[in-house]
Amino acid sequence: MDTQHKIYFHNSAQMIAVTDQSVDLVVTSPPYPMIKMWDVIFGANDPKIETALNQSDGPLAFERMHRQLDLVWDEVYRVLKPGGAVCINIGDATRTLNSRFALYPNHSRIQNYMLGLGFSALPAILWRKQTNAPNKFMGSGMLPPGAYVTLEHEYILLFRKGDKREFKSAAEKENRRTSAYFWEERNLWFSDIWLDLKGTTQRLFEKTMRTRSGAFPFELPFRLINMFSVKNDLVLDPFLGLGTTVLAAMAAARNSIGYEFDPNLEKALKTGIEGIIDFANQRIGDRLGHHLDFVKKRVEKKGPLRYRNKPYGFPVVTNQETGLFLNALESVTEAKLNSYCVRYAEKPQEIFVQDPARHQEHADPRPEDVKTGTAARGLRARQQKLF
Repeated sequence: MDTQHKIYFHNSAQMIAVTDQSVDLVVTSPPYPMIKMWDVIFGANDPKIETALNQSDGPLAFERMHRQLDLVWDEVYRVLKPGGAVCINIGDATRTLNSRFALYPNHSRIQNYMLGLGFSALPAILWRKQTNAPNKFMGSGMLPPGAYVTLEHEYILLFRKGDKREFKSAAEKENRRTSAYFWEERNLWFSDIWLDLKGTTQRLFEKTMRTRSGAFPFELPFRLINMFSVKNDLVLDPFLGLGTTVLAAMAAARNSIGYEFDPNLEKALKTGIEGIIDFANQRIGDRLGHHLDFVKKRVEKKGPLRYRNKPYGFPVVTNQETGLFLNALESVTEAKLNSYCVRYAEKPQEIFVQDPARHQEHADPRPEDVKTGTAARGLRARQQKLF
């Protein structure tokens, strides 16, 4: 099994390399209008934005910045297949212009535009991005009424194009079964509030690059890709940045395309790709290890589970998990400039395979597997070093 990944250093307002209705899922985080670090980028494409800011006309600057993003959303609608999904990570902005403090609701501006294009809105996700210490505040501190609430969350806006996706052929249905997630992952991932994700500091080569990075943590696109696509699907990120979405697609056995306007990020992108095999396999091992821990606790509390996963042999809660298979990454090769091929293992990771004949009826995991699951949790700290 192979997947293909292509990166274009080009403005995504014109994604001419992507054909109509060829993309299954879009996962992205655009520059946030009215966040000062992005003023130069927006202003370079529209000088009237700088004029509006200089004249303290926040609403006009806000609208003109979003009109640039609108061009990309137009392209997203064009390239997305019917039944495909869009996931947009966006935060609102607060800014003071000419002593007037105001909130600029980026999430609602994008949502309204996407609805106008013809997308259907799905329930959104809030994730808490704790970037401020608990004692930080805005405004007049402890004296009412001039203090302001600190923004510590961002939105993941979810949309679908057209009707719900269908899987008709036997091959499509089988691929969907192998792409399943665990029952306990479903319960965590499909909540509308994510409190367990943290903002991540990206390891960059130059301090100047850090000011250009608004990258989200790896776990965010990794979850979304597993939630809203199946193996071998094509995932697009029109605001690629440091390449986190492409890396997550590699880890999840999906194909991907990324667009990034800044060629200075190419070196950082390549560094992430060079380290993705170990990183992804650790994350896959973490998922399997967590499941074994979950099974042990579940069996002790509620008794034996009814179903077994076929590739691995361990117990699962539902019949839909019996075909679940997480492909380990074997190799990454650069076929041509900024174009990569990832090869995957076709057999399950031996360390997680259980022989049903070795189990008693209560189906406890083997002690060595539980130990592996515990060790897998400890990999998170090392994973962070790559990003």
